[in-house]
Amino acid sequence: MRSLVLAVTAMMVAAPASAQDKTTLDNVTSRGIVLSAGGMEVDVGYKPDGTFTAMDGQVTGKWRVEGGKLCTSSNFAPEEECVAYPAGKKSGDSFEVQGGQGPATIRIK
Repeated sequence: MRSLVLAVTAMMVAAPASAQDKTTLDNVTSRGIVLSAGGMEVDVGYKPDGTFTAMDGQVTGKWRVEGGKLCTSSNFAPEEECVAYPAGKKSGDSFEVQGGQGPATIRIK
């Protein structure tokens, strides 16, 4: 379970900055995501104040965009980590990302 929680927090980041990356990250942080890893699906919601929740509130943390990256830290993974997201993704799109805990599939709500 701890690995999944770490994966959830680690999978919230992006690659080099561009206008399309911002569009993806705007969609991610305004709509939320469903992260699939290790046979589980985790609903992640982002708030405009730079906080997020996952796993029915069991995971809480902070997020920020740095260039084309979404950087997160949480109560389960306090050290900030950034993960690369592909450019040009919108609501309903699914794609794979690679973070410190391995690969995960992201679907933007």
